[in-house]
Amino acid sequence: MTHAQNAQPERCDPLNNFPTPTIIHVAIAVLIAYPRSARRHTASKLKKLIKSIQDIGLLDPIIIDESNMILSGHLRVGAFKAIGLDNIPAIRITHLSRDQKAAFVLHANKIVEEGSWDKGILKQELSMLVEFGCDIDLETTGFDIGEIDLVIGSDEAAVDEEPLVPPPPAQAVTRPGDLWIMGQHRLLCGSCLEPLDWQCLMRGERARVCFTDPPYNVKIKGHVSSKDHDEFAMGSSEMSPEQFVAFLYGALGGAVEWSIDGAIHYICMDHRHMRELYAAADPLYSAQLNLCVWAKTNGGMGSFYRSRHELVAVYKVGTAPHINNVQLGRFGRNRTNVWSYAGANTFRKGRDKDIADHPTVKPVTMVADAIMDASAPGDICIDGFGGSGTLILAAERTNRVARVIELEPKYCDVAVRRWEEMTGRQAVLDRTGKNPPALFLPPPGKEGAA
Repeated sequence: MTHAQNAQPERCDPLNNFPTPTIIHVAIAVLIAYPRSARRHTASKLKKLIKSIQDIGLLDPIIIDESNMILSGHLRVGAFKAIGLDNIPAIRITHLSRDQKAAFVLHANKIVEEGSWDKGILKQELSMLVEFGCDIDLETTGFDIGEIDLVIGSDEAAVDEEPLVPPPPAQAVTRPGDLWIMGQHRLLCGSCLEPLDWQCLMRGERARVCFTDPPYNVKIKGHVSSKDHDEFAMGSSEMSPEQFVAFLYGALGGAVEWSIDGAIHYICMDHRHMRELYAAADPLYSAQLNLCVWAKTNGGMGSFYRSRHELVAVYKVGTAPHINNVQLGRFGRNRTNVWSYAGANTFRKGRDKDIADHPTVKPVTMVADAIMDASAPGDICIDGFGGSGTLILAAERTNRVARVIELEPKYCDVAVRRWEEMTGRQAVLDRTGKNPPALFLPPPGKEGAA
């Protein structure tokens, strides 16, 4: 081994071996890709960078050498090309040897793989963007929506228990036409068949997702519950098949009108009336994406067999791409079209009060999971058949925004009180800006049912 081979490379002085950087704008057409670039980028990564550049701009110029060869920034150049830009900010480096350039190219790609996240600070930062309603796409952060939900999601203890509430008052305190404001959510006591009610509720906004539970056009007594429940105001077996199709078409049509292109709608129905649902929904939507089954842990009322499942049709509005946060379990959301959640008739704490509050109550966790599959934090979720307010609670839990219509004042009372119990805050009437004592909505307590 010669003395030259033993010699160590001369260390550069980091303070004096770097000229004052000047950002220049270089035509993309004259740039030369590094011929031995070992780094490969995915289409998803390119898409995220494009979003970041469009929302924030390019804050880290590419690095090129004296011959316009790219040393760092191949993905940024690709993003600029995809956007349709001709020039890109760059810093030109002219003092590196061939070996130093090769080392820098490898270093620039490898170093980003090192390190980890402080999960507490990460949750705070993402939560701040969600809670304060940032005006940029959340994926500009580089995180997928599924990842964001995973980071800022509710504590397991909060998810394990369904919210508990006192029973509804003997006499309804909500009046038809009342609009309740519950934090960032709204609940209108009105009809989803009335365009003006949707207009009053939405105020020009559009929804990303709908989870709705229309009446099934069967009597509650003997079909849904053995308890002495009042029948629903609409859809309790009084309609012919043709009338029920028209009813569903009108109700779902309002939800479609107030949804964005690419929205996902979840529509609950039992096996007796799937034909009517398809007849009403198929003309309104561009595609039925799936048919999910809510598999309950216990059987309920039934005829030939006791019913242990309900069906949830999944439809798409329009032709724009829809949000897919499931992505075949990529972020731990190993979801199928069979949803296993306990029903209200399960032997558990609060089940009798669940059924007392509303005879067809859906699990908050089930609805929360569904809207997380197809929306982002801050997105609007709608329901024209609000019932006891399950969508409102699911939206509160998942950092979404609920817009809900419910026809019957007594169920509006239940929805308001469920939200108050969950959050410890009080709802206010839009027309007064207050929660008047005359409404007899008690302060949040510790008892009750979901």
